[in-house]
Amino acid sequence: MSSFTAMQSQHKKHRPIIAFIVYPNIKLLDLAGPLQAFADAQDESGVAVYKTAILSLDGNSINSDTPVSLSTESIWEWTEHYIDTLIVVGGSGARVASQNADLLAGIAELASKSKRVGSICSGAFVLAACGLLKGHRAVTHWESCEELGAFYPDIKVESEPIFINDRNVWTSAGVTAGLDMALAMISDDIGRSAALYLARSLVTYVVRPGGQSQFSEALKVQTADGNGRFDSLHQWMRCNLDQDLHVSILANQALMSARNFARLYVAETKQTPAKAVEAMRVEAARSMLENGKLSMKVIAKQCGFGNEEGMRRSFVRLIKITPSDYEKRFTCEVNQP
Repeated sequence: MSSFTAMQSQHKKHRPIIAFIVYPNIKLLDLAGPLQAFADAQDESGVAVYKTAILSLDGNSINSDTPVSLSTESIWEWTEHYIDTLIVVGGSGARVASQNADLLAGIAELASKSKRVGSICSGAFVLAACGLLKGHRAVTHWESCEELGAFYPDIKVESEPIFINDRNVWTSAGVTAGLDMALAMISDDIGRSAALYLARSLVTYVVRPGGQSQFSEALKVQTADGNGRFDSLHQWMRCNLDQDLHVSILANQALMSARNFARLYVAETKQTPAKAVEAMRVEAARSMLENGKLSMKVIAKQCGFGNEEGMRRSFVRLIKITPSDYEKRFTCEVNQP
């Protein structure tokens, strides 16, 4: 019997409660995506699986980072409830919230009675301030991972994954990663098929694995190359991934000597040309696998890996998952009801 089935048997009269903790100046999308996923989740009979709640310290209306404000219930009115999942939302107000002793006490009390706890984006700072991330692996938005690790050295902060589940303590990166985390929780609860169908109905990625990188390799290169010196070269590279892209070829395209190009490229982008090429090839292959129209052999050739084994090694090295396992995440195997 799964943990979810056992929990259902124990709480037959009540749907599992997913409670979101908010505070002034949350990021609206951090809440809206996961909230919608849990609200839309249905069992095989088409009955809503979860009950959702939005909680704040005092139960007043809470301002988000948009003109939209949120109606909430007080944390203290929920201390006698069994909460299946407690999730702290992120936002620009997280740092202030993490210093509010009353809020932290309320979260800690609810967490002590919850099956699992989680955070979205900078909500990790609030969980950390409660002591709930101590000794756990955790992630937050890539821009804040270093800060989280510096403030809380007893947390094993990882900057790459879009979400992490470590002993039923879940943390996710920013914005859309919160939706990925919610879908993964739903998959754990009621099965992958239900999560796949839900993801399709939300027109989102189909249950992305948590080990995927927070943002694309192309964006990483563009971010590192702040001066945009190699923008044209990068565009050319992406259009010619099936070609020989050794340093001498790239240097010739950039109208530079191979030695000077290699030195300057590393200085500008913080990675070698070879690593940039590999990253672009993996990203292109990921897109083709998501589309599901080409064979592994064709994808490996078109993306310049040479063969399927070369593509497999690059996938494992860069995104910690094999191409075949990655493809399965994007296979629509759910029949329309």
